[in-house]
Amino acid sequence: MSRKAVSRKAAVAGIAVLVAGAATAALSKRPGTPAMAASAVGATAEITRSDLVDTKAVGGTLGYSGRRAQPNKAMGTVTRTHAEGTVVRRGKWLYQVDRHPVVLMYGSIPMYRELVTGSSGADVKQLERNLKKLGYAPGTVDDHYSRWTYQAVRDWQRDHHLTRTGTIDSTQVIVSSGPLRIAENTAVEGDAARASVVTTTSTRRTVHIDLPASYQQFARVDAKAGVELPDGRTVKGEIHSVGATATAGADKDSQATIDVEATVTGRLGRLDQAPVTVSLRTEKHADVLSVPVEALLALREGGYGVRVVDGSARRLVPVKTSLYAVSRVEISGQGLTQGMKVEVPRT
Repeated sequence: MSRKAVSRKAAVAGIAVLVAGAATAALSKRPGTPAMAASAVGATAEITRSDLVDTKAVGGTLGYSGRRAQPNKAMGTVTRTHAEGTVVRRGKWLYQVDRHPVVLMYGSIPMYRELVTGSSGADVKQLERNLKKLGYAPGTVDDHYSRWTYQAVRDWQRDHHLTRTGTIDSTQVIVSSGPLRIAENTAVEGDAARASVVTTTSTRRTVHIDLPASYQQFARVDAKAGVELPDGRTVKGEIHSVGATATAGADKDSQATIDVEATVTGRLGRLDQAPVTVSLRTEKHADVLSVPVEALLALREGGYGVRVVDGSARRLVPVKTSLYAVSRVEISGQGLTQGMKVEVPRT
């Protein structure tokens, strides 16, 4: 019997007690011998053959990945922001300071310096690639800031009502690997533009789990998971990352946790920071026989059995139990096959 079976043995025993009175006559016989036909047979269920999967339910938070307070370099007064939840794509503004937009461009290199004619480097090539994607003509896309780059920047500045200097820096541009979603405006119109004006996320939906460190073995990268939403619907998820370092609990009575992120798919609406329940797969047994847990009967000599129903006749068959998964239990026993009916006592 697996450790999980042992841990649930007490629960099964409780169910068995409810039917002990009805089983007394059969239990007095040798297990497996035919029992006399009963005048009435209780509810029945089929023995099924399938994959049996056990899960552990943990709490999580549905949101978006990559939450970050975007650093702001534009000094002045915040004059415009987007509504929270807005998705901003390449070439569009994230917010405005003194009526000048701070525009999103795509790439992996932050705008860490002023780019001018004669500048060279991978960040120049990144800028030119963005300008070309936006419909401007920076010349050959390379790592050299040429006069063509200069003119393309001036044209871009003209279209965004920026001073046409032909140079570009972090007061005008924020770089991200892809579209950004406005999660929170940390400043409103009329506020001074300080270290950050907006907090953003990516557009990828994720569930964050503060997983008790003792459950770490249940979270494996690429493992499937079920996510129950606040409205009761369940959508598919997949473990994306598992933290390697545990975070201590808030006090001595709290468990240490590790950070687990799961991606999710399905109809999620615009839910953000919503509590959800995540079902982590803990164990899987393929192609096994199983019955409802309620079908198990505690045997006088120890262990469990099931009462097989064949027409009006019934016989008690001892079984070996293995994996327990939600409401079913894996069984094996002499002569048991898929499709046989077993009695499920009424409660």
